[in-house]
Amino acid sequence: MTLFGIDRLLADPELRKPLEGKRVALLAHPASVTKDLTHSLDALVAAGVNISAVFGPQHGVRGDLQDNMMESPDFTDPKYDVPVFSLYGEVRRPTGQSMGTFDVILIDLQDLGCRIYTYVTTLLYILEAAAEHGKTVWVLDRPNPAGRPVEGTALLPGWESFVGAGPMVMRHGLTLGEMGHWFIRHFNLDVDYRVIEMHGWRPDNGPGFGWPEDRIWINPSPNAANLNMARAYAGTVMLEGATLSEGRGTTRPLELFGAPDIDALAVINEMHRLAPDWLTGCKLRDIWFQPTFHKHVGQLCNGVHIHAEGGFYDHAAFRPWRLQALAFKAIRNLQPDYDLWRDFAYEYVFDKLAIDVINGGPALREWVDDANAAPGDLDAQASADETAWIVQTKDLRLY
Repeated sequence: MTLFGIDRLLADPELRKPLEGKRVALLAHPASVTKDLTHSLDALVAAGVNISAVFGPQHGVRGDLQDNMMESPDFTDPKYDVPVFSLYGEVRRPTGQSMGTFDVILIDLQDLGCRIYTYVTTLLYILEAAAEHGKTVWVLDRPNPAGRPVEGTALLPGWESFVGAGPMVMRHGLTLGEMGHWFIRHFNLDVDYRVIEMHGWRPDNGPGFGWPEDRIWINPSPNAANLNMARAYAGTVMLEGATLSEGRGTTRPLELFGAPDIDALAVINEMHRLAPDWLTGCKLRDIWFQPTFHKHVGQLCNGVHIHAEGGFYDHAAFRPWRLQALAFKAIRNLQPDYDLWRDFAYEYVFDKLAIDVINGGPALREWVDDANAAPGDLDAQASADETAWIVQTKDLRLY
């Protein structure tokens, strides 16, 4: 069986020895479970670890908040009577008060392998606070379910946000433990850092590739329902900056897109006409859906479901970021005046369009909106960034 960092820590008293006599905090969410599905908090307490505080990321320790930008409060854990600090409420960065509650913090978060997934940024903020306060950080490593492939343009200087911690590409190909090493090197942080590595994670092996077939999928956030979503997410997350529905309010969010006023079959055909090589490794299926909440609530939408699964899936060929960019381009070609980009304060950034915040710069939107821009133009920019990222991170891979 594939052993995650938490499983190894619990199984090996020698690994836990440095925690003896220390106040230990845990940063966790609902997917922070052991191989027998015990929550990491319960398992660590049962193993005799002195848990003095708990931290929760976006969506909360309990994962009870469905939508984006829904804040979690601080509270006291009713079972263990320890403080639970929200890192997605009054603050995004841990306060000096909360940093005073522990000596070592264990980070046990299931990530999705995408720059915009906020657990990556929360890791950076913890590392920076730990460097400032002289605390120790351990990442109990977990798989990157999207695996090792790398895709997308790099975030530009000045475009940092809670969904863009630094100049990384959209689909980064690293585990959270590996990403911690990159943050420390890139931001020159002086922090006591350790990764409790996994055993048996083989991200190049099918059929799960990044996700081990012998482990049960637990939603790391409420709308991350399965492996297909994790694979598609580096593309479909861009829909949060578009007027198209990403399927929130359906049972398959972030695996599909649509709206009441698009012709899904026409969009698919235009995508095939523009850049058929960007659509390999998956199957696109035209669908109808009616969101029960969020965008286009209660309206019948025509849309496209992305199937990066089963016999249609080719791990090396599938490129979700290009696929979703191409969908935007196809809609723009078919309906030049389509109101495509949402104008709202995305993740507390008030002076930039959401689609640009998501992409860490305006290049993708400008490519979509430029009638003369060809697929090769975006491909050239992304390919250069992807190659540079692979070179920059190759020595950080632990597996």
